This record gives sequence, structure tokens and C-alpha cells, in this order.
Amino acid sequence: MARFVANTQVHGYSVTEERTKGGKDDRMGGIRLIRLLFFLFLFPPFLLSSVAQNKKAAESYKKAMSALEQRQMPEALELFHQAVERDTGYTEAYVKLGQVYEFMRKPDQAFQLYQRVIRQQPDKPIAGLAYQFVTAYLLRKGNYQVAIPYIEQYRKQFTPNTLQWKKVDRLLQTAHFGAQAILNPLAVKPQPLPATVQAFPSQYFPVLTADEQTLVYTVLKPEGDEDLMVSTQKGETWSPPESISPRINTINNEGTPSLSADGRTLVFTACQGRTGYGSCDLYISHKTGNTWSEPQNLGPSINTQSWESQPALSADGRRLYFVSDRKGGLGRRDIWCSELGDDGEWKPPYNLKNINTPFDEASPFIHANGLSLFFASDGHMGMGGYDLFVADSTAAGWSNPQNLGYPINTSDDQAALFVSANGAHAYYSQEQASGDGKQRSKLYRFDLPESLRQKVRPVSYLKGLVADARTKKPLNATIELIDLATNQLVTRVQSDPQTGQYTAVLPTGGEYALYVVGPGYLFKSVSFDFTQKREGEGLTMSVPLEPIKPADGGAASKETLNNLFFETGRYDLAEKSRTELDRLAKFLEVNPSVKIEISGHTDDQGGAANNLELSRKRAQSVVEYLVNAGIPVARIKSAGYGETRPVAPNTSDENRKLNRRIEWKIL
Repeated sequence: MARFVANTQVHGYSVTEERTKGGKDDRMGGIRLIRLLFFLFLFPPFLLSSVAQNKKAAESYKKAMSALEQRQMPEALELFHQAVERDTGYTEAYVKLGQVYEFMRKPDQAFQLYQRVIRQQPDKPIAGLAYQFVTAYLLRKGNYQVAIPYIEQYRKQFTPNTLQWKKVDRLLQTAHFGAQAILNPLAVKPQPLPATVQAFPSQYFPVLTADEQTLVYTVLKPEGDEDLMVSTQKGETWSPPESISPRINTINNEGTPSLSADGRTLVFTACQGRTGYGSCDLYISHKTGNTWSEPQNLGPSINTQSWESQPALSADGRRLYFVSDRKGGLGRRDIWCSELGDDGEWKPPYNLKNINTPFDEASPFIHANGLSLFFASDGHMGMGGYDLFVADSTAAGWSNPQNLGYPINTSDDQAALFVSANGAHAYYSQEQASGDGKQRSKLYRFDLPESLRQKVRPVSYLKGLVADARTKKPLNATIELIDLATNQLVTRVQSDPQTGQYTAVLPTGGEYALYVVGPGYLFKSVSFDFTQKREGEGLTMSVPLEPIKPADGGAASKETLNNLFFETGRYDLAEKSRTELDRLAKFLEVNPSVKIEISGHTDDQGGAANNLELSRKRAQSVVEYLVNAGIPVARIKSAGYGETRPVAPNTSDENRKLNRRIEWKIL
């Protein structure tokens, strides 16, 4: 999978940086031969510590070298074998024979030959190439303990703290890290997604909506085309995959999708067939109803003449992480981040310097909590090649990346990981060799181990429908979630103008206010306590909006200010009421012709006269706040009705809470 992660533009089977019209596989034999011929003459005679003691062995060796120059591999292989058979101490011939087996993609035979080279000349320069191959072979196989003594011996060939010594020392650290990780495995049991989803030769880069009901992923079709597919879950069943949209999928390759939490904003990679800035660009599409918009290039702030790919969109669609090899990075390929401005344009991206290394980083994924960044890297300490890591966004910046551990990471390259909003599940793809010798990739899911769940702050989701309270017509509205403890905006999303549906990420463990605003309608405010909900548990809340001017000429519209807070028996507004009152003031500013009545209501506790007076004073407190905010007093009327207009029988604490309220009504 090394090419899959390191050199892919969309995927290892698709267009790569070096690919010509004939395809990358057409060139690989020539590239391997050039590499082989280079190494065949790597060691000048004065470095060779082994020469043939047998004349016939030397003659076979010379003929073998001549056959190599003429690209006659079978003849060269046979002649090199003759050389070592006639002189078993002929180390140089063993080196060349190992190189030929490397070229022929027979690593097991090469490994055996290079081990022989090391046994014969462990401390000589000629063994350097053998050490390189043997250590790489063992690390790739995950045989870390076996690799350690080889690496230690190899390191002795270099002066401490030189560049080459440091490179070998890093291999030693990798071997020790891998060996330790295997001794402390995580409880991970990957399970393949249902066969209905796995309908193509390969499927990879899975992403899901916050409720885990919609799955989007890249597939490789038999004809070599990559497309984006979508599958939906109903109960325990996943639907057969369908093309996400004819506007998105083309005869060229599309891949590496990223979704907003509600599944209505998509960013993906395309490298051919579209107007772009570089070799691969990022594109965005928005979904209205069941229709995706024509993809738009994200523009010159995101896309350059360099390579941009592997996007990761935040849950609210306002922050974008991606990988690029543009200038100004720390390594060859780095993770960058851009934020969506209030003007709807993406700001110039910045480099994640605490995350990136002088090596390569790949396939970022920002969790729905907006804090946990998962990514692949061959620069941070791992088990060899690309490992998966997680880092958290803090007030001081990104935390030190942590390796996700074994067996999530192994000696193979790990490409990408998607973690569900509730932190319970992780999705990924895994390559497997098939009977025809080609690689196949399937989608898997596993339960996130508890040790990792503790590193990921789970979030829930809030979803529902926004509609006209009277006609039931779906509405396009803005939904904002506010943390009442901090008065900070948690998230802002839009409902679908055709269906009225919305989905927002909901952090667990807090008290929240929900504000829903649509043009021509009274805003709706709802407060709810989510501190007692189980982590990851979703919430459904449909929101009816009252029109400012009812089309049916019916009763005047009114709403309850659900996020006003008073001490028991008092009329002083609590500080956390400011959010609600500021929004009411804003509504009156936007609708200057509207006049309203503010009315106070109580339950039946405390006596009718006292309740009437308390309701009047509470209503007047709201009026005074609005006037101080710049709303003309002539536009606001206050009234107190005490306990005379209950909305529920005063038979329970819950009902009494409903009756203790402040309403506002259009006059």
C-alpha cells in the first residue's frame, strides 16, 4: 500500500504524478532495471572485500554481468548461480544475485541471499546493501525482534550522529516501537461491511454522516474508473451502492470524499477532465433535496499549480483540512487547513506545523467534535511506513500526535480512518491479494477500543425538520446551537430548503439553547439539558416556525422565550438570558415595522396576587432590556397575566415549568 498512500492522487490504481498515457505499470519494468543496473556498479573494486577464489566462478560472474547489461535476466540469474556454486565464499556474486531476485520481485529468495552476505562479511561495506534489504524485509513483515540485531550491527558501520547513522538509528527505534506495540495489542476486531456495499473490485476512503445512516466512498470499477458511491442504512441493512450524482461522477476519476455532518456538503478530489489549477484539485458540491449541485473548484486559495488532495471537512462545513505538496511546507506532503470566511470564500490555508514532519503526512480526518485530528504519517514514530495518529486541538495548539497502536497500525501502510461522531466505531479500507494477483480493497468497521475512546471526545447529533407551523411547508432556516454556560456558538447549520431537514453536531454534557431563524417568521428558541444523556445518543427535534403575517388571516403569531432565566420568585434576568434577548432585539431591528407584546406568566404556586405582580415585573424587565438595546419603547407593550393563562394543568413540576414563561406576540 505504499503507493496507495504516498504517491496517489486519488488512489494507487488511478492517475499518479509520474503516470504516462500508457499507464504506470508499462514503465515499472524499465524503472526496476535502471535501478538494478545502478546498483550493479555501486561498489568500486577497492570497496569489494570478496573476490572469486575460483577461476571458473570469476568467469561465470563476468558473463553474468555482461548478460545483465544486455537485459538478459534468465541468463544472468543462471550464471550468477554458477558463480556461487563454484565458489561459496564469493560474496560479491551473492550480492548481485540478491539484486537480480529483487528485480524479479522474489523478495524471499533475495532475503536468503542477503543473509548469507551478512554472515560472510558482517562488518564490510559490501554488506551495506544486504543490511538495507534484510532490515526493510523484516520490518515489512513485522518481525521486529528479529530485525533489531541486524539494525544494531548495520549501525556500527557509520560514525555516530552522522546523517546515515541517524537514518539507521531511526530504523532501530521503529523496530523497538513495533516490538513493544505488538506486546500490548488493542482489543480490535474488524468486521467487513455487508456484501451489498462491497459491490466493486475495490472500495476505499469511507465517510459517513453524523447519524451513521449515509455512507459515501470511492470505488474502483472493473474498467479502471473511480467514482463516488452512496449507500444508506435502514435498520441493520445497507442499500446497494448508487452513483452519488451524474454531475459529480464522470468518465474520469473522482475520489477521496469528505462530508459535512448533515451529508449536504461534499468535497472531493479530481485530477482530470475538469478546469483546475494543478495536477489534482479539490471541488465542492452542495445537496438540495436529492440533487447535488454542479461541482465548483475551491479556487486559488485552496488549489495551486501543486498537488492538492485528500480533503477533510469539519462537521459544520466551515473548516477544511487537506494534503498538498505546495511550497512552504515542512515535508514533501503536508496537511494544511483553511477556514470559510463570512463572505463565503475560503481563506488562505495555513500549515499544521505541529502535525507535519520533514517526511509525508496523508489522509487527514477531523472528527465531528472539531478537536480530534486523525491522519497518516511516515514521519512520526510508528511501526514502519505509514501509521495512523491522532492529535487534539487545544488552546495552546495541537497536542503531540499519538500513535493509534497495534493492530490498527501494523507493518503495512495504513491509509485512512473515519471515526463515528459518537466515538463508538471506526471505518477504514483494507487491501487484500486476490487469486488473479491483483489487489482488492474492502471496507471494514470495528468498535473503537476504550483506550482510544477516552482520547476522542464523543459528540451526538441533533436532527429534525423545520416547517411552517400552519401550512407544514418545509422551510429554509438557520439553526444555531449555543452553549448556555459559555454563551458561545457551538455550531450553525442550514436546513434543506426543499425538505426542511437539518442535522447538527451536539456535544454531550451541557445545557444548550437552540435558535431557528427563517425570513418572514418568528424565531424559535428551545432550551434543553443534555448533561444526563448517554455519550453519542442522538436527539430528534422538529421545529415549527410561526409566520410574522399568517397567510390565512388567522390568530396573531406568538412564541415563548424559552431561554430566559429568573431566580425563584424574582424578576431579575440571569446573565445567561442575554443570548435570548439579544436575538429578540435583532429580530426587531431586522423587522422595523413589527410591534410586539411581551407577556409574563406563572404557575399557581405563591398566590394569585403575587403571581400577577411577578409576571408583570418579569415582562417589564424584558422590555427595559430591549429599550436599552435601542428598540423604541413605542414598539413594545408589556403585560402580566399571572397564573390565568396556563398552557398545561398545574399538576406536576414539569407542567408548572411550562406555565412559568415569557411570551412575545405580534401586534
